[in-house]
Amino acid sequence: MKIAIVKLSAMGDIIHAMVALQYIKKANPTLQIDWVVEQGFMQLLEGNPDIDNILPVNLKSIKKNKKEVFAQIRKIKAYAKNNYDLVIDAQGLLKSAFTAKFLGTKIAGFSRTSIREGIASYLYHDKVKIAYDANTIDRNVKVIAAPLDTEIDSQMIQEKEPFLYYTDIPEIDVYLSNEKKNIVFVIGSTWQSRNYPKEKFAKIADGLKQNILIVWGSQEERENAEWIASHSSFARVLPKIDLNALKAMIAKSDLLIGNDTGPTHMAWGLNIPSITIFGPTPVNRVYQTAINKVIKSDSTVNHYKLNKNDFSIIDIDEKKIIKMAEELLFD
Repeated sequence: MKIAIVKLSAMGDIIHAMVALQYIKKANPTLQIDWVVEQGFMQLLEGNPDIDNILPVNLKSIKKNKKEVFAQIRKIKAYAKNNYDLVIDAQGLLKSAFTAKFLGTKIAGFSRTSIREGIASYLYHDKVKIAYDANTIDRNVKVIAAPLDTEIDSQMIQEKEPFLYYTDIPEIDVYLSNEKKNIVFVIGSTWQSRNYPKEKFAKIADGLKQNILIVWGSQEERENAEWIASHSSFARVLPKIDLNALKAMIAKSDLLIGNDTGPTHMAWGLNIPSITIFGPTPVNRVYQTAINKVIKSDSTVNHYKLNKNDFSIIDIDEKKIIKMAEELLFD
């Protein structure tokens, strides 16, 4: 049986969906799994033994050039020549639903009440119902597993094998310490209100007194990283690295501390200890485990209408994060 999974973005959502692969492949050993993804996220999927083919698209290019839609449709129709028995839209947006429609005739996806763009569900033949405010990982797993008549429960997810793979990058090893614990800081995110203050990140670095390595993606994040490094002798700014190198760095670290954003969720996918800092977003975007912890501000979050003006994350006491980190590192 050949299936195509359409999960275009974003980084955290792709990671949360990938956990299903090891279980659907175990239940269906002869299953061929192809994955359609925005080309900027291809490296997330690379090396995973449960994915047969990674099929990149560049739908984001359409925003800059409307004529690009024709080139992308041609590319998707070329992928359709693989003759998929089933296409699963694990995204639940109109653009992903139409992508699935061009790929095959039998399509599965979320039910109308289970997604933000409910109209997309009219393009599906098999509709998977799960509460919109349910745990994000549970949602991603169910929409992939249910159409294949595969049951993946919470305990299975808790006991997952690491599912992010990388090609080793010796150049990053020079930043790792043999004497101190290596801790990755993820200091950015897509909203300002999701960002823990750089001043408090610097205090965490000083409190832990370990080898702190700061990753960044934008110029603003780089400037904040340099500020933290200039205010803590324990922190260093990593050079610009790609997703493969980021996976490698996190896999070799002892702990990751970061905002609710894609690179932070890599730690969960690699079975590396982590602390995710939440402000205006719900903590049920992740699974809390013995090594993957969360800390949330006191604000109340409405799953159906997130408040980008909720800056309550700045009120989280850095001492609580330091204590939680010490327990993960030394207990």
